[in-house]
Amino acid sequence: MPPVEYTSYENYLVARQAVAEATTNRLTPTEDQKIILIIIGVYTAAILILWNMPIAKIILSPFKLLTVGLHEFSHAFVGCLTCAKIESIEIDPDEGGVTRMRGGIPMCTLPAGYLGSSLIGAILVMCGFNIMASKIASIFLGVCLLFTLWWAKNWLTRGIGLLFIGVMVFLWWLAHGVGLRYFVLFVGVMSCLYCLWDILDDLVFRKVHESDASKFAQVCGHCMSSRVWGVFWFIISLVFFVVGILIGLAAFKEDQQTQQQQAQGFGW
Repeated sequence: MPPVEYTSYENYLVARQAVAEATTNRLTPTEDQKIILIIIGVYTAAILILWNMPIAKIILSPFKLLTVGLHEFSHAFVGCLTCAKIESIEIDPDEGGVTRMRGGIPMCTLPAGYLGSSLIGAILVMCGFNIMASKIASIFLGVCLLFTLWWAKNWLTRGIGLLFIGVMVFLWWLAHGVGLRYFVLFVGVMSCLYCLWDILDDLVFRKVHESDASKFAQVCGHCMSSRVWGVFWFIISLVFFVVGILIGLAAFKEDQQTQQQQAQGFGW
């Protein structure tokens, strides 16, 4: 039988099909990953249900304050990158926060709160698919909280930072890091959802006049309204969340037993 010869276009189609099949295989969840996807769904449903329930929302309150802290840290971090002097970070009991800085580039620092905290959340969700990655993510989260403590000017901000640093230290040693994995995953989902809800609530539904987006619209010369910027940031944040899940599916295919064995040599 004579050898089959392909044209350049046919070679391209074969290569394209091979890449598509490889991508599909990487994104097809394993049994352990299916469990993680179910947990993400349960976390999402529980957070949305408990969000505004009069008594049950108290359970979420510390996590909401944590995500506010990540929002303000993102402002401060980008402020540092643009040569700003960070004066303070404060979180208030009403789940709001403020970062005071001098200097910096407003076009970078203003959107950093929403987009930065949603990016951090997406990274945590991605790492939640793997125990050792969750340990590394907890170190990253701990560093964020330590910087927030450094800039903190009220005791609530300091208390939230110390509380969750202590929780992560405790979970690090619990069941070879399995507990830390679910904690990191929850904080990631919470941060992503809180950012999405905050954008809609402040900029689309309630039409708050003084917000990061309204200031950003002023800096940009009102070329677009704050509500339009809010929708734009919402889409970016949603993309971060989805991409975090997809990367987690593609990157971490090991079963839980293998993950525990890999993680035992990290930090023990």
